[in-house]
Amino acid sequence: MKNLKYIFMVLLGGTLYGTMSSFVKLSYADGYHAAEISFFQALVAAVILGTCAFVTHEKRKEKFKWHDFFSLMFTGSAIGMTNYLEYQSLNYIPASLAIIILMQYTWISLLLEWALFHRRPLCMELVTTLLVLVGTVLAGGLFEIDTFHFLPLGIILALGSSVTYAIYIVANSRVARNVRWQTKSMSIMMGSSISIFIVNFQSIVSTQYFSGNFFLWIIFLAVAGTTIPTALFAIGIPKIGAGMSGILMTVELPVAVICSYFILHESITPLRGVGVAIMLTSIALMNHYKVSKSKRKKD
Repeated sequence: MKNLKYIFMVLLGGTLYGTMSSFVKLSYADGYHAAEISFFQALVAAVILGTCAFVTHEKRKEKFKWHDFFSLMFTGSAIGMTNYLEYQSLNYIPASLAIIILMQYTWISLLLEWALFHRRPLCMELVTTLLVLVGTVLAGGLFEIDTFHFLPLGIILALGSSVTYAIYIVANSRVARNVRWQTKSMSIMMGSSISIFIVNFQSIVSTQYFSGNFFLWIIFLAVAGTTIPTALFAIGIPKIGAGMSGILMTVELPVAVICSYFILHESITPLRGVGVAIMLTSIALMNHYKVSKSKRKKD
């Protein structure tokens, strides 16, 4: 199959993203916190991607204007807040529940496009939204309160991360389309690190965390959780299309739930498994519908 390697790239990127919530929560056992973890993860990724952009810089002058840079910085601030809020929510709720709530970006992004760009949701998208909500109730274990102990603050933080993730997706699909992926990714990560630093300035500058163990965590999270997925998506998505990529990236949800089971020993009941399956199926169906509709328009 001609596009098999690009499909694998997108799948691998989604898989790496799905593992991060479990590893971040594991790092908390070493005494670290969401502020410094998310900030240094974004900062190191920006340095790596910046180096990559410099090394691969083409001789012909790249068309990179100031408004593109600031647009990408805003886009980066959205993904920066997504990571920070999700990581912060892990202090209060299980990692599997955090990723399930994060997946609500699928319908929140529809509302944003309707509110900002007057694109009314299609009937299929509304049906998908309903299924995602039903799946969330089941997958989140909300009918099994005795087996899941969490605080409302964790739910609010996770919901906040889903909103900022939706903003990131909408913005990223509309800004700086002609900018090289190396430059684009570097600018986004710069915006991400700056936004996290501004929000957590006092905590970041006053905390003593410069140790060998801390840098091992940061390098691992920055490379496996940010740099590599960004590169894989930048290479693979243009080759197979946004619709197919959206279907493949739903792998993040089951990977996150499975990792939380094996790494953090969080429980996965049959009812929660059904909820995850409903969410995955509904998201995949919506993206499949978008792909089919796009093909019909081309024909």
